[in-house]
Amino acid sequence: MNSIQINGKNMSYLDVGEGPVVLFGHSYLWDSEMWRPQIDALSQNYRCIVPDLWAHGQSDAAPESTTSLIHYADDILVLMDKLDIEQFAIVGLSVGGMWGAELALKVPARVSALVLMDTFIGYEPEVAKAKYFGMFDTIEQMGFIPPPMIDAITPLFFANDAETANPKLVADFREKLANLKDEEARNVVRVGRMVFDRRDTFDDIEKLTLPTLIMVGAEDKPRPPLESMLMHDAIDGSEYTVIPKAGHISNLEQDVFVTEALSKFLSSQL
Repeated sequence: MNSIQINGKNMSYLDVGEGPVVLFGHSYLWDSEMWRPQIDALSQNYRCIVPDLWAHGQSDAAPESTTSLIHYADDILVLMDKLDIEQFAIVGLSVGGMWGAELALKVPARVSALVLMDTFIGYEPEVAKAKYFGMFDTIEQMGFIPPPMIDAITPLFFANDAETANPKLVADFREKLANLKDEEARNVVRVGRMVFDRRDTFDDIEKLTLPTLIMVGAEDKPRPPLESMLMHDAIDGSEYTVIPKAGHISNLEQDVFVTEALSKFLSSQL
C-alpha cells in the first residue's frame, strides 16, 4: 500500500501493473481491496491506481477543506498530478462513479474513458436521503452501528440470494460494520453526508462526451437499474450492461462477468 499527503492528510492507494492507467473508485463502506479480482486480472495490461476513500481503508479522515464530492475529485486530481499521470480511464462503483463523473467533467481532456457501475450521478432522492441521514445521526450519537442497523444495511449491498451464494462476502462486510467505532465511525459518517448530499450532476451530464460504459447489478437495491438507464439515455453513445444475479457490489458477486466486461471495454478505448 502506498500513501501520499494531500491537504495535510494521508491518502492510501494501490499502484499495480504497467501500461495505460485505470483509476478505480470503490463503494462507500468498502475500500480499495474491493477491486482485488479486477486488479489481479487487469494489472497484466494496465497500471491500476486504486485510492482508499477518505476515512476508508488506510486513508486518514477527510481534510477540513474536503466537504463535497467535487472537493474529493480535486483531491484525486492532486494524487494523479503527484504521480505524474496525465491520461487515465476511470472505473467507479457507487460513490466511485459519483466522484468519477465529477473528475471527468473537471478535466475532460485527461479522462479517456469512464465506467459508471452501480451508481447514480443525479441527486439522492429525498426519501432515501432522509433515511440515510437519520442513520448517520444515530451512529454519531452512539459511536457505533447498532446491530439492528447492521441488519438493515447489509442486504442493501448484495443480491437477494447472497447469504447462500456468497456467505463469506456478506459475513465479512457485516463484521466490518460491527467494528466501526467512535472517531472512525464518525469520520465515515462525515464522508457519507458528502455522498448523499451530493449535487445533481445531471445538470452537466450532456458534457460527458467521452466513451462511457454503464453497468448495474440486476438486483441492486440502492442504485436500481432504472437509474442506470436514465444515465444511459442521457449520455450520448454510452454502452449499457445489466449484470445478472448481482446486487450493489456487483464486481465481487459476479467478478468474472465484470472483469471480462471491463477488459473488453478498456481494450477498445485505451
